[in-house]
Parts: sequence; structure tokens; C-alpha cells
Amino acid sequence: MSLDVHLIGEKKVVLCICKECGHPHTVEDREILFSANITHNLNKMAMEAGIYEHLWRPDEIDITTAKELIDPLKDGISLMKNDPERFKKLDSPNGWGRYVDFVPWIEKYLNACKESPDAHVEVSR
Repeated sequence: MSLDVHLIGEKKVVLCICKECGHPHTVEDREILFSANITHNLNKMAMEAGIYEHLWRPDEIDITTAKELIDPLKDGISLMKNDPERFKKLDSPNGWGRYVDFVPWIEKYLNACKESPDAHVEVSR
């Protein structure tokens, strides 16, 4: 099982010509600005860092845009980097879900949030 996170751009209405009927149609399109996947085995580590809800359940804490994740993710990364042994103890015994993989993953997500602060946050768990 895994967590998928997505940053989605603004809805755009696109006019296109249908290949089947030749008529113009409008469709709504949303660009995926960032997408990443990580194992659920890291949920305890995320809880310890205080960012579980921000990563796994943003909708439950009323987070809808990327800018709302920036400070919590920065704080979580800082906490994890300042006490790595505390978090490495939570590494998954099977190797699927390790501190050394999780911190860079969060950093990439944070950078994407900074690059697209108005993007809509979506998760699949």
C-alpha cells in the first residue's frame, strides 16, 4: 500500500475539435504539476515528525493548497534532520520505508509546494 500525492494546477477550459464528429467541444483540463508516491510504512515516522495529517490526510485538517503545506513540511524536515536516530528507529524492518528515503521525498514535495504555492493538493491513500 502506498500514498500518492499530487499538486494540481488551475482548471482550464480547452477548446478542441473532436476527431470523431469534427465539431468543436470544450473540456476542463487540470495540469498535474507534481506527483509522488511513498509507502504507507512511513506513516509512523510522519506521525513522530508531526506531519502525518499534512501528508496523508490534508483534507481532514482543511489543507487545500500547496502553500499551506510549506511551513509544516519545513518543520517536520527540520525535526527529522536534527534527530535522525530518533526517526531511523522507525525504519520498516523489511526495508520498505526508511528515513534515508523519506526525508528526500518530503524535501522534493516541499520544493514543489514552493514552486506552485497555489496548486490544489490531492492525495490517494
